Amino acid sequence: MLARLFRFGLTGLANSAVGWAVIFGGLWAGLGDFDANAAGFGVGLVLSFTLNRRFTFGVTGAVGVREVARFLAAFAVAYAANLAVLDVARDALGNGNPLAQLPAIGAYVVIFFALSQFFVFRPAASE
Repeated sequence: MLARLFRFGLTGLANSAVGWAVIFGGLWAGLGDFDANAAGFGVGLVLSFTLNRRFTFGVTGAVGVREVARFLAAFAVAYAANLAVLDVARDALGNGNPLAQLPAIGAYVVIFFALSQFFVFRPAASE
């Protein structure tokens, strides 16, 4: 499980780097903030799904619609938890304090990993 968590972390770092590159590239190319952000997140979600599916969780074979739907649902739940923890941490540490991001990111990682492990990337036999 620790090796899988490590691969999940590596995937997250790669995903973040590519997402930021797309955002900054979009801004450089003249996209507005929201369009560049949407492009970065869109590419990031596709990369995250692809790398986590194969590299982190070792799933092979055809991609199913239900698998993609579970992935997007897991992302939405983890991101909602991120925002909720950020709201509480911001109240405790002060608005704009970058340290408030740490527990929010931690909540996101733990929840997204658990949902990916037990809900999204289940073995094909359980489909």
